[in-house]
Amino acid sequence: MAFLKGINYWSFPGSFDDKVDPFDAIRLAKEHGYEALELCIGDTGTQFGLDATEQKCKDLLADATSQGIALKTTASGLYWGNSMGDPDPAVRARAKSELKQMLQISSWLGCKVHLTIPAAVDVFFLPSRPVQNYSECLKYGAEGIAELLPFAESVGVKMGIENVWNKILITSGEMKAFIQQFNSPWVGCLFDVGNVIPFGYPDQWIRDLGHHLVAVHIKDYKRAVGTAEGFCDLCEGDVDFDAVMQALKDVGFEGALVAEMIPHYPRYPMVRVANTSRAMDAFMGRA
Repeated sequence: MAFLKGINYWSFPGSFDDKVDPFDAIRLAKEHGYEALELCIGDTGTQFGLDATEQKCKDLLADATSQGIALKTTASGLYWGNSMGDPDPAVRARAKSELKQMLQISSWLGCKVHLTIPAAVDVFFLPSRPVQNYSECLKYGAEGIAELLPFAESVGVKMGIENVWNKILITSGEMKAFIQQFNSPWVGCLFDVGNVIPFGYPDQWIRDLGHHLVAVHIKDYKRAVGTAEGFCDLCEGDVDFDAVMQALKDVGFEGALVAEMIPHYPRYPMVRVANTSRAMDAFMGRA
């Protein structure tokens, strides 16, 4: 069983300031030995935003294909501003509209999974954002996912619910139950192996999720740190990558393993992109 070695657009320095052209991201991924790239959809007016046209997506797909770079998944950070779990119906409506646009863009790219965050009780890096009710987050978030399932099916893109530090879906059982309520192949889990380290073990999550696993993010984390400062270079933290790889094989996962390496090095940040590629070669058995 073969996995593709992938990298997320946000791993490139300048990406958070909209300074990385998506075509350049394809080139950088190729230059550093990656086989897949996860593009990130920004707000309207950015280099690759909600206003991306079908033609631009087709051009990106053609360019990636010509360079041997697969586009399998997409991501976005727009959920932190507009959430489907927000108590305000207008915000929820805006979030659903944005997700619908992102599913369409993903389809134009030929991607099969779009990272989806249904709600957040709080956002640790946005301290001014009000804390929202846990039960309402689950309720409204699920309603939003259910409403968009027919559209996801029509464009052929799965909503991959990511385990993030949003104070919900923090156990594999909770994540699995959330997904199973929809009884649909168009919603699954985009599992981040590093995000789970403070409160779980990624190989156990992978086996618990089984066929509900639709995409994978690769990160590493030092459990003893306990804050966002604990994210570190691959093979430096507490993720047991041998156990992760075996679990992925055991459940029959196929697709890209996408490294999401943030924050960037303060100096010579592209070195982290190169180091990540080399570390992935090691635990993927390519070293």
